[in-house]
Amino acid sequence: MNILDLDHSLTAQEPIARRLAEGRATHIDLLDLGPQLRLWTTEARYRAFSQRLQQGSRPRGRRPQIYFVGSGDYHHLTPAFLAGLTEPVSLIHFDNHPDWVRLAPRRHCGSWVNRALQLPLVRRVITLGPCSDDLHNPQLRGANFAALRSGQLQLFPWQHAPSRVWGHVGDGPGHQQRGHYLHWTNLAELDWSRFLAQLAATLPTEAVWITIDKDVLASEDAATNWDQGGMRLTHLLDALRLMATRKRVLGIDVCGEFSAPLHRNPFKRWEARSDQPPAERWSAADIQRNAQTNAALLALFDEVFP
Repeated sequence: MNILDLDHSLTAQEPIARRLAEGRATHIDLLDLGPQLRLWTTEARYRAFSQRLQQGSRPRGRRPQIYFVGSGDYHHLTPAFLAGLTEPVSLIHFDNHPDWVRLAPRRHCGSWVNRALQLPLVRRVITLGPCSDDLHNPQLRGANFAALRSGQLQLFPWQHAPSRVWGHVGDGPGHQQRGHYLHWTNLAELDWSRFLAQLAATLPTEAVWITIDKDVLASEDAATNWDQGGMRLTHLLDALRLMATRKRVLGIDVCGEFSAPLHRNPFKRWEARSDQPPAERWSAADIQRNAQTNAALLALFDEVFP
């Protein structure tokens, strides 16, 4: 297990600190790169991160590689975790946002799914849980409908109204087009266990990688730098347990901690103020929920990956 220290959000949490003290996790100090990587970054800095990651991570063993990353502002680092894979994989993506924007910089936390889709061993990306406004007029927000049409990308919101679209998008496992609207298959309205079983059965690979942004969770279970979704922690734990029993999990990365957005770059400061809710909405007690959720995730990982 690897703890990426990019923003101080993880090491102060008791469950994480205990793992580090017991030698059951590897601490990778990336604080010098954290501000440069946050929200978006250049190719040169992304390569520097990838090199440091390779130097600091524990060697791959029989258990899945597990990374705790920090704020969801770092979700665009996920493709670096996939770079060393040697077999085809399906990427299961839990998030309150689709992260499929084609208009953002390439290494951006809102566009990283497009980079993952370009990796030769990623056969499909399945995004579970969005509730955010990204699905309101999604084409105007840069949605990657080409990947949705091809089936290489599937998207299942937790709960969202139909999305206005222009032109032909077509139907998919997570949506149906009726006129100028995509009507979503809302997970909140389904039998969760049955849906998960069907999803596992239809994946194109036996191996999966799971990436989690905790903003997919309701505010009762997490406090992040972004708006919260509607999925409960029990749903997420059930999904992880089923995937661990039905598929071969190669790795898991978890982001979505809260950390104060102290951006040095003025464009990043502007973007954070424009896109993210005010940090003041969370109290210390709210943020403590992240440690409790991480403790539950750690306990599950111990259970299903002995």
